[in-house]
Amino acid sequence: MKKTLLILSFAIGMFSYSCKEAKKETTSEEKETVTATEMYTIVSDSTKVSFTAYKTTDKLPVGGTFKAINIKNATPAATALEALNGLEFGIPVSSLFTNDPTGTRDPKITEFFFGAMKNTELISGTFKVDGEACSLEIEMNGATSSIPLETTMNSDTSYTFNGVMDLKNWNATDAVASLNKVCEALHTGKDGVSKTWDEVAIKGDVLFVKK
Repeated sequence: MKKTLLILSFAIGMFSYSCKEAKKETTSEEKETVTATEMYTIVSDSTKVSFTAYKTTDKLPVGGTFKAINIKNATPAATALEALNGLEFGIPVSSLFTNDPTGTRDPKITEFFFGAMKNTELISGTFKVDGEACSLEIEMNGATSSIPLETTMNSDTSYTFNGVMDLKNWNATDAVASLNKVCEALHTGKDGVSKTWDEVAIKGDVLFVKK
């Protein structure tokens, strides 16, 4: 009788152990499945880049966008920000659009601002991520400088990034003066002073897809 009970206890123990192992294996497989379905990839053709420049001493805003942005090195990652780290991009200056009803502003900016700089057919850069800190490394006018970004998470697949360019960091003060000269009357405020600011606010809206 004792022998029978011993065998029965051993069988129950082995069954319990086998169930636990099976449960662990299932849990591990489930985790692998979740990880595989939570990879983020940027939706390149939905990325939007806009800017706000300023004129007159009252700092009146002049908004615009770039209609095209070319994305390189887009690879899936475990988080949206990790998917952006090291991402390279190029913005054709010819895609500038400020929605000016007269149709004269965009050609002036293209010719007298970007045209006064070196090799500015394309503004190129790299997105950098260090933990929760994001920045853009921008190459323009033969110079490279970084822009710290404020990050807003709209949802787990939608982010907005804001930053401020100080054009002096790209040696672009001559280009600013060139634009201000051709737009002198339009950039003159109530105080009679014509001014185009070196400061430009930038904004990027980025969408991701989970794969």
